[in-house]
Amino acid sequence: MIIPVFNEASVVAGVVEEVLQTFPHVVCVDDGSSDHSVPEILKTDAHLVRHPVNLGQGAALQTGLAYALRRPGAQFFVTFDSDGQHRVEDARAMLDVARDGDADVVLGSRFLDHARDVPALKRLVLRTVMAFSVAGRRLKLTDAHNGLRVFTRAPAQDLRITMNGMAHASEIVAYLARRRWKVVEVPVSIRYTDYSRAKGQSLLNGVNILFDLSMRQRGA
Repeated sequence: MIIPVFNEASVVAGVVEEVLQTFPHVVCVDDGSSDHSVPEILKTDAHLVRHPVNLGQGAALQTGLAYALRRPGAQFFVTFDSDGQHRVEDARAMLDVARDGDADVVLGSRFLDHARDVPALKRLVLRTVMAFSVAGRRLKLTDAHNGLRVFTRAPAQDLRITMNGMAHASEIVAYLARRRWKVVEVPVSIRYTDYSRAKGQSLLNGVNILFDLSMRQRGA
């Protein structure tokens, strides 16, 4: 499991310890945190990789995937947020889908069964980004910006995340739309705590994602 971390000292150890009860192989990528995230991670049995400066979640995920791909025998790669929003049981259910051979990539969706649990502003941001995502519509996705994902080895090896900021999620969807991998969405539930709400994406961030993508497409 790959967990990108940036300034999550108050929660990251608890998240990692919970994950380790089900997933024994965890790598945390500290993305230049300025708080005590690193000492908190070191209290756990997770592997730790560090960026000396903050490069963005996309870069952290790419670093984590590269590290995990070098582990002998690794066949499945789960991405999981460090702020406590994701549930381990959802990750396990998604992994079961991949292990059964029903998908090459499994994406979590908060809009299949749990849309009413999503805060109104968050729902607006995600729906707006989704409306502008040609790749998302091509794949018939309902949630293009969920950080809970499972990759089998072949697409994990092929994936190259180059957008370091939050627009990396749209870049991943665009990559999947260009390939022949079988992509499946699985319903997941997000824990919207006061902490995660305070760190969540604002409407402005959604606009920034769209801007990043439009500039990237112009430069392609």
